[in-house]
Amino acid sequence: MCSSLRTLAALLLLSFFIASKADFSRDVAITWGDQRAVVTNNGQQLSLSLDKTSGSGFQSKQEFLFGRFDMKIKLVPGNSAGTVTAYYLSSQGPLHDEIDMEFLGNLSGQPYTLHTNVYAQGKGNREQQFHLWFDPTADFHTYSILWNPQQIMFYVDGALIRVYRNHEKTGVSYPSKQAMRMYSSLWNAEDWATQGGRVKTDWTKAPFTATFRDVAIDGCLWTGSSSSCSPSTSAWMNQAAVTSDLQKMGWVQKNYMIYNYCNDAQRFPQGLPQECSL
Repeated sequence: MCSSLRTLAALLLLSFFIASKADFSRDVAITWGDQRAVVTNNGQQLSLSLDKTSGSGFQSKQEFLFGRFDMKIKLVPGNSAGTVTAYYLSSQGPLHDEIDMEFLGNLSGQPYTLHTNVYAQGKGNREQQFHLWFDPTADFHTYSILWNPQQIMFYVDGALIRVYRNHEKTGVSYPSKQAMRMYSSLWNAEDWATQGGRVKTDWTKAPFTATFRDVAIDGCLWTGSSSSCSPSTSAWMNQAAVTSDLQKMGWVQKNYMIYNYCNDAQRFPQGLPQECSL
C-alpha cells in the first residue's frame, strides 16, 4: 500500500511538473550571454539582451519526446534590423531534429518576419515565412508549437498558421524519435536576417531586449531511454486541425505568408520536395 501511494504521488508530481506553467528560475538554464539574461517577477519572466559583444539564450533543463510548448514573447522594439529572436525545439548531433520559430527584426515601422522551419534527421530547407498582423513589440503575444506523432502545428495567439504532417510511410523524414529541449535566444544575424542582409544592425540602438513570460510545457518527459507522459497528454497527443483551425490558417497564409518552400521551383530545379504534393 505504501509503495502504491508513493508511486501515485510520483505520478501526480510528474503531471504537475509537465503540465503546469514553468518557472524560469527552476525549469530553464541560462546557457550563454552572462548577465544579458535576467529572470524577474519571481521566476515568471525572463529578458534576453543583445549588444555588440554578445547575445544571450536559455534552454529547458528537461528533454521531451512530443509535447505542446507555449511562450508569451514581447519582441525587440524600434529598429531591430539584423537581430533574431529565436524560439525552437532541438535535439543534438549532426542528424538532429529541430522545430523553429524565429523572429527576424526590421527597420522601425517595417513588419517583423516570422520564419518557421522543420529539420528531421539533419535535413531542413522546409521554410515558411509570415508577416505578423499586429505589432509584436507593443505587448506580449503567445507563440505555440504542438508536436505529436501525426503532425507539427504552429500557432500565433491561438491561430494556426502552419501544419507539417508526418509522411514517414512514404519516405519523408519526420521528427519522431529524438527527444528535444526548448530553446530561446537573441542574437545578431545581420548577414542574412533583414532584407537578405542588405540592412545591418545599428549598434547605436543597443542593447536590444526581448522579454519572455508564461512559458508552459505539457510534454512527455524523456528519461534517457523512454518517455513519461502526464494524464493531460491526451489533450494534444492525437490533436489534429479542425475546420475552424484550417480556415484561420488559410486566411493567414493568403494574407500574410511571404515565402513557402513548396512554391519555390527555382530553388528545387530537380523537383519540389516530396511532402509538397502529399
